[in-house]
Amino acid sequence: MTNEYDYKLPEGFKYPDEEKEKLLIKLAEMITDRYLDKYTHQIKRDDPEVWCLNEVMDKDEVKLMLSFKKTRTSYSRDQLMKMNPEFPPEKFDKMLDHLMWVGCIETNRENPADELQYDVPIFVPGIAEFMVMNDNLMKEHPNIATFFNLMTQLPLEGITTMVPPGGAGVGMHVIPVEKAIDTISESVPIEHISHWLEKYDGKISVGVCTCRRQQRIRKEGDGSIEQECCIGFGDLAEWCVNTGRGHYISKEEALEICARGERHGFVHQTTNIDGENKIVGLCNCAPGVCNAIRTSQLYNTPNMSRSAYRAHVDKENCVACGKCVEVCPVGAAKLGQKLCKKDGSEMEYPLTLLPDETRWNADRWNIHYREDAKTNCYATGTSPCKAACPAHIAVQGYVKMAREGKYDEALKLIRQDNPFPAVCGAVCNRRCEDACTRGTVDKPVAIDEIKKFVALQELDPEFRKSIIPICEKDEGGFWDDNYKMAVIGAGPAGMSCAYYLRTKGYPVTIFEKNEKPGGMLTYGMPSFRLSKDLVDAEIDVLREMGIEFRCGVEVGSYVTIDELRKQGYKAFYMAIGLSGGRNTGVMGESAQGVESGIGFLNRANRDHSIKLDGDVVVVGGGNVAVDVARTAVRMTNGHVTMLCLEGENEMPASDEEVKEALNEGIEVRNGWGPKEILSENGKVTGIVFKKCTRVKDENGRFSPLYDEEQTITISCSEVLEAIGQSAVWGDLLKGTRAETRRGGTIITDPVTFQTGEPDIFAGGDINHGARFAIDAIAEGKKGAESMHRFVHEGQSLTIGRDLREFIELDKDDITIPDGYDHSARNIPGSRKTDNCFDDTRLPLTEKQVNAEAHRCLGCGATTVDLNRCIGCGLCTTRCEFDAIHLYRDLPENTNYIRAEDKMKLIAPYAAKRAVKIVLNHGKDAKEAERQQAEMAAAQR
Repeated sequence: MTNEYDYKLPEGFKYPDEEKEKLLIKLAEMITDRYLDKYTHQIKRDDPEVWCLNEVMDKDEVKLMLSFKKTRTSYSRDQLMKMNPEFPPEKFDKMLDHLMWVGCIETNRENPADELQYDVPIFVPGIAEFMVMNDNLMKEHPNIATFFNLMTQLPLEGITTMVPPGGAGVGMHVIPVEKAIDTISESVPIEHISHWLEKYDGKISVGVCTCRRQQRIRKEGDGSIEQECCIGFGDLAEWCVNTGRGHYISKEEALEICARGERHGFVHQTTNIDGENKIVGLCNCAPGVCNAIRTSQLYNTPNMSRSAYRAHVDKENCVACGKCVEVCPVGAAKLGQKLCKKDGSEMEYPLTLLPDETRWNADRWNIHYREDAKTNCYATGTSPCKAACPAHIAVQGYVKMAREGKYDEALKLIRQDNPFPAVCGAVCNRRCEDACTRGTVDKPVAIDEIKKFVALQELDPEFRKSIIPICEKDEGGFWDDNYKMAVIGAGPAGMSCAYYLRTKGYPVTIFEKNEKPGGMLTYGMPSFRLSKDLVDAEIDVLREMGIEFRCGVEVGSYVTIDELRKQGYKAFYMAIGLSGGRNTGVMGESAQGVESGIGFLNRANRDHSIKLDGDVVVVGGGNVAVDVARTAVRMTNGHVTMLCLEGENEMPASDEEVKEALNEGIEVRNGWGPKEILSENGKVTGIVFKKCTRVKDENGRFSPLYDEEQTITISCSEVLEAIGQSAVWGDLLKGTRAETRRGGTIITDPVTFQTGEPDIFAGGDINHGARFAIDAIAEGKKGAESMHRFVHEGQSLTIGRDLREFIELDKDDITIPDGYDHSARNIPGSRKTDNCFDDTRLPLTEKQVNAEAHRCLGCGATTVDLNRCIGCGLCTTRCEFDAIHLYRDLPENTNYIRAEDKMKLIAPYAAKRAVKIVLNHGKDAKEAERQQAEMAAAQR
C-alpha cells in the first residue's frame, strides 16, 4: 500500500559512486528479511533497502556496517576496531556514533561483563523504526517514511499466510489489557504487562511513536497524533536515551502511559523477536496507523500478531450499547440482534475467511481494513432504537441501567453521545420510540421519558461536578494555544462540537451574538416546553469543562474570521442555526401586526410580559408553528387559530404537540394556504386563505395546488408566519471561500462537514436545514472529529473514520421472546402551576421508570468474529454490563521466538497448511509443492 506522497526513485537514477552502489546492495542483502531476494541475490539498485541506506550513510560507513557480516551479532568496540583496521580510531568512533545516531547500529550489554557492545538490527522491528524516531533525521530525509512503510510490507507479502499462531518471531505481538486477564488462572506471566515492567524496572524509557510519525509524513494519519507512547526496555532503553530517541521513566509512569492508552483505544503490543525471556519494547498502538496491526489486517492473517485470547460475548448481559464495537481496533466486534428470527432460529453471523486451509493471494487481502474496522453493525441490523437515533445513543444500555437503579451510570452512558440529555428529554422528537420493536406488540417503550428522569439529576449543582468528562489529548494534558478552536453559535450543534473538542483536550471558545448561550434552545423554544433551568444546567457542565463562552459577540461584525485567525484560532465551526423567518409572499405582508414566528418566539422568550392585542392567526403546521400558537395563546386575550396547507394526518408537527395545542383552546384548520393579508390604516385586520388541494406532487416534492375560488377570511390583529426558517449570515463568510445553497444553508462535505474554506466546518440547521436538536448534537460530534484531524499536519479527514452508520433489524423476521413483560406503557403525570410559562409535564416516578424499563425487549447484542479478534481486551474496558470477556482460546499464540529461528516454525507450518489446502479443497498438489519449495529456498 503506497500513495502519491510516497517516495519513488527517479526513473533512470544513477548512483554517482559505482563502488558504493555495489556495497549498498551487499549491505541490503545482509540486513533484509526478503529471504528469496536475499538468498538468490535479487536485491536491485532501486529497491528501498538500497536507496534509503544510500541517503543516510557514506561509503566508509557502509563498509563498517558490512564488517558485522550478519545482523544481531554483537561485537565490542575493540573487536570492531580490529575488524576495520583501515579506519583511524578518531574516524572510526565518529562513524560509529553517526551510525548509532542514524539508527543503523544499536547497543546491548548481553555479556558476562555487562560491557557495551554493538550490533546491526534487522530492518523491522529495528533500523526502520530507529530512523523514524530521529526527528532531525526525518526532517532531513522524509523519504525514510516511505522506506518504513515498504519494509513492513515487502518482506511479509509472500509469507504472512505461512506464519503459525504466535507470529513465529516476526515483528510485534498483542499483549492484552491486564485487567481483562487478571482473573484467568491459565494466564502466564509473560502475558501480563506488569511482568515486563517489573522485569525491567529501573531501565525503562519512552519515545515517540514511529508509526504515527511515519503516517503523518505520508499524510495518512487517522487522527492519532504523534506522541511519546512507545516504551523501551533494558538495553534498548539505554540506547534510546543515549542517542536522543527517548528519556527514562519510572515503572509507574509507564503504567500511566498504558492506562491512558487504554482510555484512548490504543492496543498494547510487545516486540516478538528475542524469545520468551526478553522484549525490548511495549507500544501503545493506534490501530489506523500501526504498521504491525496493518500486517495482520491487510493480509487477513491474524496469526501474525494476536494474543492467546479472544473476546466472547454473554448475550444475556449484552445490551448492544456499542461501546465495545467503537473501540475494537480490527472490526471483530459488531452489533447484531439478540432476538431470534421468526422461525425460532438464532441469527448467524459469518466468520472472516482465514488462509489456514485456503489458497491465498492478493485478491483476499483487505486494502480497506481501516474502514472495515469501523463498520458498526452487520447488514442484517441491530436494535432499531440505536439505529434510528441520529446520535446513536446506547438506548438499550441506559434503559437497563435505569431498570437497575443505576441512574448515575445511565446518565454518563447517555452523555458519551449526547451532552444534552435533559434538553432532549424535553424536546426530542423520539425517533427511537417510532422505531422501537415493542411498538409492534403494543406501545413503544417510553425511552425519552426514562432519559428525562435520568437527566433531571443534572439540576443538582453538586451532582453536575461528578459528570464532568475526562478532558485530555491522547498523551495527557491539554493542547496549548497553538491549537485554539472557535465555534460560531452557541446552539446545540455548536455546543456539542465544543464539548467533544474539549474532551480531546483543545482550548475552545464559543462566540455567540446573543447575550446568553443556547441558541434556539434559549430563544426559540418556549419554556413551557423546555425549562431554561435545564438548558442552563447543561451549559454549566461545558463551563466546568473549561469551555469559554463569549456572548454578545457577532462574528462578521464585531470581529472577522480573518481577525480570529490572527488571534491564533486554527479551525472554525459554523453553527449559527436558522434564526430568520420566511415570508409567505402574499399581498399585505408589510402591514403592522405581521411577524415571523421565529422573531415572535425570540421576543417572547426574552420577555414573558409581552401582550398581543386581539385574535391571532398562525400560518404553518410544523412544530415551530405549534410553539408559536401555544406561546401566543398565553399572551393574548383573544382567540388563536392555526392554519396550514397539510391535512390533519399530514401535518409536520407531532401528534402530541397538536393535541396539546387543541387542549389549550387553539383552533387548528387544515388544508388552507394564505392568499392575502387585510389591513386598515397599515394595521392587520384579517387574512384570506385559499383551499389547498395538493401539497406535494407525485414525486413527493413540495408543489402545492390551490382552488383560488374557495376562500375563507379570518379577522385578526396579529398574523404570525411560521412556514419555515432562514439563514442570517451577515458578513460572517465575507472573504472566505465557503459557499451557500440557494436557500442560504452552507455547502459542506457530507462526511467531514468541511466547507469550501479548508479551516471552516459547519453543522446543525445552517448545514442541513431546520431539523431537531438531536440532529444538531450528532453533527456537532462529527464536526469535532474533523476539526481535530484538520489542525494537525498529515492527518486525513476520512481514513479510519467511524461513520456511525447503523442498520435497523428486520422487525418482520423476529420472534418476541416468551415471558416478556406485558405491562402497559407508563404515562407521566402533570402538575398545576400559577405561571403559564412553566412546563406542567412531570417526569415518570422512579417506580414507573423501573416498570417501563422492564418493557424493553432487548433486541440487540454484540457479536465477535473470532477469526478477526486479536485479543487486545480493549472491549472489556468499555463494557459496563459484564457482557464481554477474554478467554484463553489460543494458548499456542503465547509463543515468543527469536527472529533467527522463525523459519524453524514457519517451514513445517507452511508444509502442513499446503497439505490441508490440497486435502480440503481437492486442489492440485502443485500449490503445496510450490509453497514447500519456496520455504526450502528461504531456509537455505
